[in-house]
Amino acid sequence: MSAEGGRGAGQVVFRALPQKTFACLQDRDIADRLLKWSMQGRITAQAFSFDQQFKPYQKDEFLMAFFNDQSVNSSLKLLSASGQWTTLGSKVTKIEATVVPCTQISMSFFDRLYSEGIVRETGTIVKCYDDYYDDILISDELRKVLLLEDSEHYDLFTQLDREEFLFCLFKHFCIGGTLCQYEDAVDPYLETTKAFYKDLVSVQKNPETKEICIISTVFRVSAYDANGLCYPSSKSHQQTFAYLIVDPCKRHVNILYHCFGGSLFTN
Repeated sequence: MSAEGGRGAGQVVFRALPQKTFACLQDRDIADRLLKWSMQGRITAQAFSFDQQFKPYQKDEFLMAFFNDQSVNSSLKLLSASGQWTTLGSKVTKIEATVVPCTQISMSFFDRLYSEGIVRETGTIVKCYDDYYDDILISDELRKVLLLEDSEHYDLFTQLDREEFLFCLFKHFCIGGTLCQYEDAVDPYLETTKAFYKDLVSVQKNPETKEICIISTVFRVSAYDANGLCYPSSKSHQQTFAYLIVDPCKRHVNILYHCFGGSLFTN
């Protein structure tokens, strides 16, 4: 779904929350992994508040108002072509936003990897002969499941499974950046996915059934200015992404951003 500039924009007011920290990005073990996966210094999370009720059916207006809000425009981080952190700073004329399903509340979602010869009981990822997919090296069964539609176990996850935010995060970490050093075991990917998911997504307990459910709405977003695609980068890549996660109760927006490339040591 895309939105053109102007229509209903500016109704919602946003405010940057620079004091909000994300535990997943403060964790030393995770920082070491992100460095190994060629993502450190290229990934960030930010929070913003907003002042009106979030109505999912008005998402186009909401997102256009977000990107063109002065507070957002002057503080929303992105990496320049030269690898320097900068801010958006341009008038957004069009938004493309995909709703990302976000219903999973347990990491047992990935248990099936152990039952089909992708991951051994010990957590070790089963190796395979080297292959390539869009310049991404595939040297184990896990990456085959994630990337190759004609692989033997691709249907282990349905199309709906693959659209889930939890799956998207896991896949992003498994693929990594330009100089990604892959893990021999699956646990670091699972632990990192869980940490980010827990930090970014909001849950609520149903007072009657006591069941936990996710209340966040997640979008994968791209923004265009007068010169074309400007966010998350002027060059598209499956590993360059911006997820916008809306908490309708707290009236907060979390942004998870990554730009594909080699690790940068400073964030």
